[in-house]
Order: sequence, then structure tokens, then C-alpha cells
Amino acid sequence: MLGPEAKAVRPEPTVVKPAPKVVRQVLTRYATLRIAQAERYSPAAARELDDVTHRLCVMMGTPVLRDAIARADALLAGARPTDGRTPAADGEGLPLAG
Repeated sequence: MLGPEAKAVRPEPTVVKPAPKVVRQVLTRYATLRIAQAERYSPAAARELDDVTHRLCVMMGTPVLRDAIARADALLAGARPTDGRTPAADGEGLPLAG
């Protein structure tokens, strides 16, 4: 049993980083929808763009889209292989960051 001087210890919250491949896919979908909306507005695409924007913000842990994109770019930049391999060679498509 713990004595009166013992303090409760709270564990540090665990932060889960999304997989770079998933972040890349969401960023690609976001960019595609933004381009489509700029070319020709569609209510269905607008709803999907809202959903993708929300998903990106949640994945990156921020309510601000600009911050979510910056964090996604930083995550992807840090996920680049240093052994000469490319994301395409790893089956992850083209990098969107940098």
C-alpha cells in the first residue's frame, strides 16, 4: 500500500503519428478536390473537400488547416528514406512535401 506522501503518477499522453502513406493519400485527395473546385464548383465535391479537410486536421492534431498541411509536410519530409530509395520505389507514390 502507498503511504500518505505517495503521489499519483499520470502517464504521459501517447501521440500516434499517422503513416506517411496515409498522409500522402489524404494530401493528394485534398489537392485534387481543391483543383476541381477551382475549375468548376460542385456541391458534392465541396462536401468531400470539407470531409478531407477535417480528416487531415484530425490526423495532424490541429484544428487549423494551414498548420495541418505544415505538419503533414514535416512528417513526410522526415519519412523520406536516406538510403537512396524513393517513396515510389517503396510503393508510396510521389512525395507531396518539399
